[in-house]
Amino acid sequence: MRNKLLSIYNILLERYGPQNWWPGEGLEIAIGAVLTQQTNWSNVEKALEKMREAECLNIDCLKKISLQNLESLIRSSGFYRVKARRLRNLVKLLAENSFPSREDFLEVEGLGYETTDAILLYWFEEPYFVIDSYTFRICKRIGIYENHDYLELQRIFMKDIPKDIQLYKEYHALIVKHAKEFCLKKDPKCNDCSLKGNCSYNKNQMRLNNKVTAG
Repeated sequence: MRNKLLSIYNILLERYGPQNWWPGEGLEIAIGAVLTQQTNWSNVEKALEKMREAECLNIDCLKKISLQNLESLIRSSGFYRVKARRLRNLVKLLAENSFPSREDFLEVEGLGYETTDAILLYWFEEPYFVIDSYTFRICKRIGIYENHDYLELQRIFMKDIPKDIQLYKEYHALIVKHAKEFCLKKDPKCNDCSLKGNCSYNKNQMRLNNKVTAG
């Protein structure tokens, strides 16, 4: 498995080059990780810009600002009432503890594994490989993992590729890039996909197309 995972990483890196991602730094990373839940990054960017204009990308402001005003600032991110409360819960933790553990983050209501690991990897530079819907999609199509268990798939990556923070960051970013460019949820662009030689989804589609043509 290790050779396959590293091979896929190298293929994606050659195709797209280094991504140097996650956007932002420090607390902004954590805020972005919460805001990007169930929405796309362009909506998050709008919310972050509103917060930046209001000088509210810091713990002091987030502790003092009313929920109503915070909701207004992050409205573009969707589910803004829920996310405003999650941000307040996150800020409460960070105000009390500058270096929370993974368990500390997971005890905060609304912070699941993906959000927590994104904060830990990209802000605190702790070696947790981030699994998201794009990772599940690509791994299923290329025959690495069929199920939908976050921790199980994370263990596969963390066991079979070197424990390297920069590698974890790049690999996650490259998966997101590839899923958005080619490995789409609907109507993936298989013909131009760099992973088509490894992809069972592509092979199945070719078989179906051949049957239709033969019929």
